[in-house]
Amino acid sequence: MGNNGFAGEYKRRKRRDIGFRIAVLVPAGVVVALLLLILAQVVVNGGRALNLDFFFQQQKPFGEVGGGIVQAIVGTLMVLVVAIVIALPLSLLTALYLYEHKGSKRADALLNVVNTLQGIPSIVIGVVIYTWVVVPLKTFSAFAGGIALSIVMLPLMISMIKESLDMVPASYLEAALALGVPRWRAVVEIVVPAAASGILEAAGLGIARAGGETAPLIFTAFGNPFLSLNFKAPVSALPLVIYEYIKSPYDDWHQKAWGAALLLVIFVLSLNLFIGTRKKR
Repeated sequence: MGNNGFAGEYKRRKRRDIGFRIAVLVPAGVVVALLLLILAQVVVNGGRALNLDFFFQQQKPFGEVGGGIVQAIVGTLMVLVVAIVIALPLSLLTALYLYEHKGSKRADALLNVVNTLQGIPSIVIGVVIYTWVVVPLKTFSAFAGGIALSIVMLPLMISMIKESLDMVPASYLEAALALGVPRWRAVVEIVVPAAASGILEAAGLGIARAGGETAPLIFTAFGNPFLSLNFKAPVSALPLVIYEYIKSPYDDWHQKAWGAALLLVIFVLSLNLFIGTRKKR
């Protein structure tokens, strides 16, 4: 092949490289643009609702201007606390089982169950927890809402924690076993701490995943226009406020719905930023 042949081949490869770059960058740019447009819409509309009353006052009666959504902010924290208290230990123990029995038929079957659970619509989980918890207790509650959200969180957290445990070098465990350390102690005191950043990331993303769920809370927490700190009583939440307010005929409530959406976005972005900072350390 002469110089002209090499030059022609180089140009063809250069064109293909440019075409590939364009094919990758254009969709990526569209996704980034969509995210920025959504954030801009939420910030512009939601920023108008933010004031001290918004954060520290309860909902006003129907049709009355003013008030805030403190009941939803507190209610969101309550259901998420219940959810993470249930989901974190269950996720960690399940991931440890998958880690210790990787390759076995039982572990593969359990992993299939986890993957199947991830595909179940959240509204179905809400209906099931309504039947299992709300009906027997004869009341909607933050406790029931937290249980529903914990089930939503479980598949994501189990998968992420398992990946974090698998990424711990096998030499860590082998060295501990060679020194005569019992296997359970080596796993708990060496493998788990080594995967701590991944476990923290799983918890954060699980909370972010559940924080915006509306359907399960409709059937479990139900909503409450008043501030309540009782875990056995109905409570409000930011997704429920957005759902109820945005379909109302009142402009003031529409604005507060945008404000609640902005709080959710800030909450999720803050969690992701915190997780990213911890991972770099």
